[in-house]
Amino acid sequence: MKYRRLGRTALKVSELCLGTMNFGPRTSEAESFAILGDAVEMGINFVDTANQYGGHLGVGTTESILGKWFAQDRGRRDRIVLATKVHEPMSEDVNDRGLSARHIQMACDASLRRLGVDHIDLYQLHHIDRSAPMEEIWQATDRLIAQGKITYVGSSNFPGWKIAQAGETAIVRRALGLVAEQSLYNLIERRAELEVIPACREYGLGVIAWSPLAGGLLAGASPDRDGRRQSDQVRTARAGRAEQLARFDHLCADLGQSSSAVALAWL
Repeated sequence: MKYRRLGRTALKVSELCLGTMNFGPRTSEAESFAILGDAVEMGINFVDTANQYGGHLGVGTTESILGKWFAQDRGRRDRIVLATKVHEPMSEDVNDRGLSARHIQMACDASLRRLGVDHIDLYQLHHIDRSAPMEEIWQATDRLIAQGKITYVGSSNFPGWKIAQAGETAIVRRALGLVAEQSLYNLIERRAELEVIPACREYGLGVIAWSPLAGGLLAGASPDRDGRRQSDQVRTARAGRAEQLARFDHLCADLGQSSSAVALAWL
């Protein structure tokens, strides 16, 4: 496994980050534990989740699964760079969502309880909140850092202008600001190259690509009749890009590599 700095920080993370969105709704607790164990054995030290993940099992389910895995061996926490997120609705309560200072504080405390840890390494703002001034957000995250509950702040699904705004307000406060942006980015979806990635370069943010295999489109054909790649959604998307994907599959065959390996290597 190769490691690189997370943005402009001195923190080293594995080039591959294990996303856990499907832990619970698609992957059983036992299977999730097995995936985590294999990832650590392969050298992955970067694990990403979000407080909302859980699907039909309910928000917070995925964080709770991770918490149970950490509880099996307390030494695991020290070896993992742990990332989670805040913003999405956690209940019907009008204030149990968004990026108000109140919700950021309460959501962080709830994530810590579910994860069973005393701090989060990378706390990510899951989406922009147009009603929340960056000054309010920085006030809340500064407080969490001072309390030792989070170490770094990142963003997710932010447009380029918001990354710039966050960076400029952080500079005024003489704060570190955002250190990473988690964005939709893969060989099929490359709009991040227009403004998001240039903004990240300008302000020193690392880029964490989510959906690197485009929901399975870049993973090749699946022999599993019940797998995610056999869903109606993926089948429809594959049919719409049949010629493009066929050329990609031929390229991978010429290289002697799997489709997923090539897609990840490109990223």
